[in-house]
Amino acid sequence: MKHLSILMLAFVISISSLNAQTKSIKNSPVLTEATPESVGISSERLARMDKMCENAVKEGDVPGIVTLVVRNGKIVQWKAYGMANNKAGKKMKRDAIFRIASQSKAITSTAVMMLWEEGKFQMDDPISKYIPEFKNPQILETFKYSDTTYTTKPAKSEITIRDLITHTSGIGYGFIDADERMKMIYNKAGIIDAFTTENITIAENIKKLAKLPLHHEPGEKFTYSEGLDVLGYFIEIVSGMKFDEFLRTHIFDPLGMNDTWFYLPEEKADRLVTVQHKVDGKWERFPVSSYDTDYPIKGARKFFAGGAGLSSTAKDYATFLQMYLNGGEYNGVRLLSRTTVQMIMGNQIGNIWGEEGDKYYGLAFSVLTKYGQNKGGLGSTGTFEWGGYFNTSYFADPVENVIGVIMKQTQGEVHDETGWKYRQLIMQSIDD
Repeated sequence: MKHLSILMLAFVISISSLNAQTKSIKNSPVLTEATPESVGISSERLARMDKMCENAVKEGDVPGIVTLVVRNGKIVQWKAYGMANNKAGKKMKRDAIFRIASQSKAITSTAVMMLWEEGKFQMDDPISKYIPEFKNPQILETFKYSDTTYTTKPAKSEITIRDLITHTSGIGYGFIDADERMKMIYNKAGIIDAFTTENITIAENIKKLAKLPLHHEPGEKFTYSEGLDVLGYFIEIVSGMKFDEFLRTHIFDPLGMNDTWFYLPEEKADRLVTVQHKVDGKWERFPVSSYDTDYPIKGARKFFAGGAGLSSTAKDYATFLQMYLNGGEYNGVRLLSRTTVQMIMGNQIGNIWGEEGDKYYGLAFSVLTKYGQNKGGLGSTGTFEWGGYFNTSYFADPVENVIGVIMKQTQGEVHDETGWKYRQLIMQSIDD
């Protein structure tokens, strides 16, 4: 009888969570291709970006690129350049699938906010209310490099859900952490940061992570972290669904993001772009190192890293961004209220990035201020953005209603200026 009651409770939770996205009074069109001039973009000026990408590949700065530009809900540029795998002679195609790494964070944050809209929790709830292992967090005080032992002191406050989204929790980030001590502590504890083919779940990983010391007091500083991985597990607890299933049923399927996955279906695997680095002037496949670049197509397929685990296409990600430009709606489906989107785009970290800076951090993105706008080349005030570890990035300008996505897959030291140039060259093409 007790077992039946638990099953019934899980069923009720799951059914409730299926209502996170709803039909909308608003019914914006899906992204379709159109001429640049039809939405106030100059083809002649946009060709400057096209030429820049061609030259970047020709000069060997990057092996291959996919770019996509949207204005007013219309795709005005969507092109592939160069190679998806140089050694195999595989050309880049515009529907190529890329490891988007930290671009996963905005998607996970969106899922969190969808559950927030259902009244499942408050943003300043302590995460220990849902994941008890985080109760009574400790801050790193002393560390011995000789044997990696350390001492801690109690934190003055609990880590909140808001802290986790805004990277102010004090949690570290393993192999990319700026603090060598944290790298060693995480490695010794066996923490998985992302990109794994190992047989481990996010629940197992996060419970281990919860026992480790923090960089600093929660809410005190911005430290890029595995906070969104913690929230992936949190989503499982609050929704009663596996994290990957929640994203599939609540975000990807409703938006038609059919090429966005943690682990790719077999029929999509051949579209995955190879991660490459330069060896003696030639592009070659990046070897297995502290992570396995085969993670989207091989392995146990059980680790759903909310901070960096997804793979996607330029069009799928542009669709996700268009939903935000539409105020939380796309194709007649509402994922978020316009008022929630406004909250997400608000400054959630105060002056942690400095007073009157170029950017601040919201609940899913870095957001451009008027000072950043006035410096030029970055977009209008309110433009939101981020990127990924394997050299992908995006921006969306709510004033000009413009989206830019650029996808590459590189590692190691490269001379690549496409990341700033594409954005500048998109904005200069506006001609209305």
